Amino acid sequence: MAKEHRWLPWLAPSLPVAVPGPLGKGTPAEGYPWQWSVYRWLDGETPAVGRLAAVIDFGCLGLGDPAVDLIVAWYLLPVDARGVFRTALGTDDATWARGRGWALSIALSELRYYRDTHPVMAAIARQVIEEVRIEHAQAAV
Repeated sequence: MAKEHRWLPWLAPSLPVAVPGPLGKGTPAEGYPWQWSVYRWLDGETPAVGRLAAVIDFGCLGLGDPAVDLIVAWYLLPVDARGVFRTALGTDDATWARGRGWALSIALSELRYYRDTHPVMAAIARQVIEEVRIEHAQAAV
């Protein structure tokens, strides 16, 4: 968010299209432990037939959440290395659980998408789902 607040106002005058300007930002507090932002609404227009009018990308929706950076733990690291990774980062239980949730969410989407078309990707997704399931069960004990 800091990048958006710094660069969007600076870049906006040079861009060929309107971009939403940041109006305010907040810091983590009781009840919502993440940074947040409010942006100016852009008025839409009816697009010309066959012309792309907008792209909405929800892919980085969780960018401000440090748990997103933990997804690699379930995708790339063997079980015994995950604890070392977590300790080195100093990750608390809540952040680790959110990271596990992010990994599960992505793996479920990948499994649905690749199940019949890409056996290797489907196998990776199944492995991540199983790793997440096992770790969640162990954390609950």
